[in-house]
Amino acid sequence: MREHEGDRVGDRPGAELRGDCGSCFGLCCVALPFARSADFAVDKDAGTPCANLRTDHRCGIHTTLRERGFTGCTVYDCFGAGQRVSQVTFGGRDWRTGPPERTRRMFDVFPVVRQLHELLWYLTEALTLPAARPVHADLRGALTDTERLAEGTPEELAALDVAAHRHRVNALLLRTSELARAGSRGRKKNRRNADLMGARLKGADLAGADLRGAYLIAADLTGADLRGADLIGADLRDAELSDADLTGALFLTQPQVDAARGGPGTRLPDSVARPVHWTAGR
Repeated sequence: MREHEGDRVGDRPGAELRGDCGSCFGLCCVALPFARSADFAVDKDAGTPCANLRTDHRCGIHTTLRERGFTGCTVYDCFGAGQRVSQVTFGGRDWRTGPPERTRRMFDVFPVVRQLHELLWYLTEALTLPAARPVHADLRGALTDTERLAEGTPEELAALDVAAHRHRVNALLLRTSELARAGSRGRKKNRRNADLMGARLKGADLAGADLRGAYLIAADLTGADLRGADLIGADLRDAELSDADLTGALFLTQPQVDAARGGPGTRLPDSVARPVHWTAGR
């Protein structure tokens, strides 16, 4: 469902951790539920194919999703879980043609692998940070463990306590963040899990700040300095990032950027692509 400027799956680092819809059986359009809201025009139960999903597993309204009220689809990324579950975990067997038991298991496994792939994204980024060298060995171990879990059989994945694994990895990512932000003047700005919905933060100095899990929905961050800030899990839906500087922002993902608003003056890390809707109208 991605809509990024000049974005091809193989263009950027970590291509295997980016959704490749052409290699997936439309799992996000079937396995996941959504509710009528500002993000979705209709209600849909988990396990029920979206009415816009074609028989070739492509979206019938892909080019007009925003106009038709499906903004939520345009900001979703499975981190490559869709193609792994479709082509590896289930060996290329389509959910449309298999027995009901296999179909249900595929839908159950998909969100588990999606969480594991998100962790792989964070761990991969953490290993690129020179300041995190003291924990690089632990990060590599966690990366190996997470990849091994993602390679599990459908039965193993269905039985996995993914929340417990996330908890263990998160402790390591938190230590990584602390090391990476240690030299920043904003490292003491703790806004972790803060309610900043609609906050007026225009031009704010948030360099190196801890914004893990912060609610920044519709916040005005125009021209804000977010260099080196930890944004893991921050909710950036409709946040205004025009002219903001997110250079070196930690653990910023494509779905977060896609959910925000920005412009040509927004500075982004190389790990994420500039969304088309930032320049093609809102």
